[in-house]
Amino acid sequence: MTERGRAIVLIGFMGAGKTTVGRELALLTKWPLYDTDDTISARYGMPIADFFDSRGEETFRDAERDALATIPRHRAIVATGGGIVLRPENIATLRALGPVIYLEADESTLFARVASGGERRPLLETEDPRATLAHLLRAREPLYRAAADLSVDTTRFRPAEAAQAIVRHVG
Repeated sequence: MTERGRAIVLIGFMGAGKTTVGRELALLTKWPLYDTDDTISARYGMPIADFFDSRGEETFRDAERDALATIPRHRAIVATGGGIVLRPENIATLRALGPVIYLEADESTLFARVASGGERRPLLETEDPRATLAHLLRAREPLYRAAADLSVDTTRFRPAEAAQAIVRHVG
């Protein structure tokens, strides 16, 4: 068995609060924050939505894998994209980085957050974004649960409270 790193890894669906809770964790621990979406945007010089439009989801998933490979296995906070768990090799990499925390929230909360977030969500640009979100969430939830060492429900937790709960758990 490979020794696990000391990073704290956040997974979960879009709108669950991975980046926001990640920022709180970075403040609390004084550890650097690595956001895979930010890494990809910086590397390719474009927002994630534009990357999706121009290069497609499969190429984006390749870029996610490459972004994970650049993250140190020590004292870091890692915020991932919602689909990172779609590739088994990513899950193995996440687990090698350190404890994996699944940030979850109920479907209505997730939809309200992504609808009001002001960020383009290419996967939800469908005739019925709410139904698409529900379908994607149902498909991904078992993957999140299987990959996670701990689940934290962010439906009612403020980001700082979620960060404190995570620190209490991982020590």
